Amino acid sequence: MDLILLFKAFILGVVEGMTEFLPISSTGHLILIGSLLDFNDERGKVFTIAIQLGAILAVCWEYRSKVMQIITGIGRDETSNRFVINLLVAFLPAAILGFFFISIIKSYLFHPVPVAIALVVGGLLILWAERREHTVEVESVDDMDWKHALKVGCAQCLAMIPGTSRSGATIIGGLLFGLSRKAAAEFSFFLAIPTMFAATVYDIYKNREFLEWNDFSMFAVGFIAAFISALIAVRGLVRFVSNHDFTIFAWYRIVFGIVILITAYTGVITWSEV
Repeated sequence: MDLILLFKAFILGVVEGMTEFLPISSTGHLILIGSLLDFNDERGKVFTIAIQLGAILAVCWEYRSKVMQIITGIGRDETSNRFVINLLVAFLPAAILGFFFISIIKSYLFHPVPVAIALVVGGLLILWAERREHTVEVESVDDMDWKHALKVGCAQCLAMIPGTSRSGATIIGGLLFGLSRKAAAEFSFFLAIPTMFAATVYDIYKNREFLEWNDFSMFAVGFIAAFISALIAVRGLVRFVSNHDFTIFAWYRIVFGIVILITAYTGVITWSEV
């Protein structure tokens, strides 16, 4: 058993879980941390894809009562039916664009410097969004209609650019389109379930030749670390947004992105290509 490898798996699992549902880009952080740990080869890429399942299950567990209520209410309960339709409508834009363009995006943008630029630009957009006057039309996710869902789904398409943040795009998009902070955050969590599950399963299938039984312990450590840290992050974010805005995340993105750009330009850190 390679303890160094397990340590890397643990670190990346924590990074995945803590960043997946915060508006700071999990993909961007995994690319950067993977570069620092020299774990961006094909084996590492499959690993970072697979441990996303841990983060997805954390949301399913945290909202298990709501999920079961929706599942058992399909076809019988109007609120459950509307919620499922909203998720499907919000899921489709990114699914369609991702199917046609994800390979091109990965070829050109899955590198540390583009990620850093996206972090800074995304931070500036969050600051701009937070300075706008918010008009709340939807207090709860159950009050959303398909038009709100479609707008949030279109915003999610921006997350295909690494460093943008899926949760950041959907939460800030939700705020701009009239959702309350709590509704925007929770719909982002629920939308992550079909979006991340579909993308993860598809990517694992495409890269299945890199899966080896000998790596089981590495995947297990990363999976568990991602699950626990994502659970902490989700609970923390829901409590945070009840009394705060997202400005702190914007400044974090900007400072972090600038540090990456400076270190890359000066050669202080040699960021490896993905």
